[in-house]
Amino acid sequence: MKNERRNRPKSPYAKGKSDKSGAGGPGWLWGRHAVLAAIANPRRKVERLVVTRNAARDLPEGTKHDMEEPAVIDRLLPAGAVHQGFALQSAEPGSEPLRAVADPTHGLLLVLDQVTDPHNAGAILRSAAAFGVRAVIMQDRKSPPLSGALAKAAVGAAETVSVIRVTNIADTILELREAGRFAIGLAGEADGDLHDLVAQHGGPGLVIVMGSEDKGLRPRVADSCDALARIPMTDRVESLNVSVAAAVALYEAHRARITKS
Repeated sequence: MKNERRNRPKSPYAKGKSDKSGAGGPGWLWGRHAVLAAIANPRRKVERLVVTRNAARDLPEGTKHDMEEPAVIDRLLPAGAVHQGFALQSAEPGSEPLRAVADPTHGLLLVLDQVTDPHNAGAILRSAAAFGVRAVIMQDRKSPPLSGALAKAAVGAAETVSVIRVTNIADTILELREAGRFAIGLAGEADGDLHDLVAQHGGPGLVIVMGSEDKGLRPRVADSCDALARIPMTDRVESLNVSVAAAVALYEAHRARITKS
């Protein structure tokens, strides 16, 4: 049974303090891992690749690129971007349709309800890759692009984990439930224990839903879930960063799947 969402306290996640200005302009990615993974992704259309002489040695043979000094690459990217001699401009890959992953047999899904910080979103994608998430679902607005600081934080996972953009998160969760999936939303005030709920409902049809850094799950999104769960913590801290909370939840789901297989 779902938990009541009246008189909602603040989010169970600590808001990330990272600078959101690192989107990198029109589709810039930077850093060795992020750029090499993007080059290897057939769904990425490379518009421009700029590397230093040393970085060019790591490129696949025959890769078209411009060679520049580090200071030139610095001027292409946001201030402070650690590019390691690699910068790539690319449009975001096309999204899979939701119907491609709706069936419960297709594997674990992660839904992000307005997680806007690119560093948090990138770290979540990295955890999603580590724990075998079939796809990460984000809103088509109020979520960062798969470039810039997100791609850097994801360390290549932005290319290996399918990201599906949808218009309405609550409606999407309901659609996944109608397909036979079970959706658990993370909420600090929930009565349900994450471990217990995942142990009971874990499997390929599970959907984990994470709320935004500052407000958590929006009321209609929470109401769309089958159940709400909390991560048991000591009173030494008030909350977890959303990327850390996502890693904990995905680990629990991964462990439950292994145990049942």
